[in-house]
Amino acid sequence: MIDNKINLLIVDDEEQFLSSIKKSLEVREFNVTAVNRGEKAIQVAREKPIDIALVDLKMPGIDGEETLKELKKEHKWMEIVILTGHGSVNSAVECTKSGAYKYLQKPCELDELLEALKDAYQKRVMNKNDIEDKKMNELLKISISNSPREILRRLQEIDRGE
Repeated sequence: MIDNKINLLIVDDEEQFLSSIKKSLEVREFNVTAVNRGEKAIQVAREKPIDIALVDLKMPGIDGEETLKELKKEHKWMEIVILTGHGSVNSAVECTKSGAYKYLQKPCELDELLEALKDAYQKRVMNKNDIEDKKMNELLKISISNSPREILRRLQEIDRGE
């Protein structure tokens, strides 16, 4: 049986947030792996396929920016969204230069986070499959509905070459 969920890695040292966001995203078509340190994130990404990573900036050990750089270096197609309560314009610029797809501030509405994750997954699929924007839009129009879940399902089909 093929797992039709998107593989999401969440990295945050706040255990309560980690548990809460993991539960919220698991019921929304994500296969979530949650870790509390950058070192663990890098190890997990080496051991199992990850489509998108959601990374906090300020953590003990390897911080979010270093985690971002290492993940991007080792996993060409992985898209990374930074979600932090300790952000600044400078850190947003640096993370973007280092390959972050999006930079969000905590607290963040769940709908805004879902939209960012959907967009990041779409970019991953486009880059991995070398699909032009116009063709991607045409493919997405085939979707039965415009709901985020339907769009994510269609992107998964495209990602698998269906």
